[in-house]
Amino acid sequence: MNKKTNRLVGAGVLSAVAASLCCITPVLALISGASGVASTFSWMEPARPYLIGITILVLAFAWYQKLKPRTAEEIQCDCEEEEKKPFMQTKTFLGIVTVFAALMLAFPHYAHVFYPSNDKKEVVIVNASDIQTVTFDIKGMTCNGCASHVENDVNKLSGIISVDASYEEATAKVEFDQSKVSLAQIEEVINGTGYKVVGKK
Repeated sequence: MNKKTNRLVGAGVLSAVAASLCCITPVLALISGASGVASTFSWMEPARPYLIGITILVLAFAWYQKLKPRTAEEIQCDCEEEEKKPFMQTKTFLGIVTVFAALMLAFPHYAHVFYPSNDKKEVVIVNASDIQTVTFDIKGMTCNGCASHVENDVNKLSGIISVDASYEEATAKVEFDQSKVSLAQIEEVINGTGYKVVGKK
């Protein structure tokens, strides 16, 4: 694997990470405690199919370069390549890069596992008439990780009974005790994740 192929491998990794950046950022925000930056790269979501295509093409070409039969000239010049190749020029390294790229591309499908369980252990209800259910319309969620991020932050509020966020429907259905938490507080927390409440019903 020569320098040209190394550049291809680098480009493949970069495009794989970029393709899932919109879903990696919320998890990094959770880990760092800076939840407001969660939606920073959501604008990249429309480019995701193109970035996935670039990643696959670049890595496929890198594998082709690595596995293609050598010409007679290359075999004659083999005397200089008798020494052990650097690790970054081996099939093993290209294999590791390919697996890493695949994990990055699949990240939106398993990002939710990084968030704590959404189940409440104890809910004390004083007056059933105080229970209210509101569905918030949210702009900016692009994967299950985004929805889990919203659920995680809203669940931290006192008086929340359940939260069910869906990035496909761009909503978060919240059941809460209005004597302990207000609609404005819930909306503020959702907006604090970096996604935006654009309506409620």
